[in-house]
Amino acid sequence: MLRTRRGVREHIVSLLEVVLIAFGLSMDAFAVAITLGVPVKNPTRMEIMLPGIYFGFFQAFMPAMGYVGGMYSVNKIQGFDHWIAFALLGFIGGKMLKDSLSKAEEKPAAKNTLQFIKMLLLAIATSIDALAVGITFAILRVNILRAILITGTTTFFVTMAGVKIGNMFGTKFKSQAEFAGGLILILLGIKIVVEHIF
Repeated sequence: MLRTRRGVREHIVSLLEVVLIAFGLSMDAFAVAITLGVPVKNPTRMEIMLPGIYFGFFQAFMPAMGYVGGMYSVNKIQGFDHWIAFALLGFIGGKMLKDSLSKAEEKPAAKNTLQFIKMLLLAIATSIDALAVGITFAILRVNILRAILITGTTTFFVTMAGVKIGNMFGTKFKSQAEFAGGLILILLGIKIVVEHIF
């Protein structure tokens, strides 16, 4: 009975961690989506959904690729796997924090923000970090199908919200979104190390 309860508890914690990681990763897409929504006057439903489709797909695809690569090497690094997870999440989160605190002025988004090539490049660029997270998923033996479904779906809705917010309020929340996402990933990395030590 105790073992069953413990298994349920671990399942819930694991699911919560995946959800938090998904939100952390989606903040990059959210920040870019805000800039995409700024120049679009009265966006149609498709103009709001399109960035979500692009970003959501690649945020799900990249972790899957990272997971496949990570599974080939996971057995060789189990003794220090938690430090690798910490380093990956810390690096990704730190990069997001640095970007959010950057004082460099950004150029306004062009009016053709929803062109295919531009959307494709932005989706790939914002999902590169998810490749490293996919390796982390392999190390932690996360259910990858559930993880990519949660990550893709979360990014889809968060990106749509970003487009709408950008259209209504401009780029006011861009840096705050990046900062929050980076902080979430760093705290999760610390949590993983603490759990393995204690």
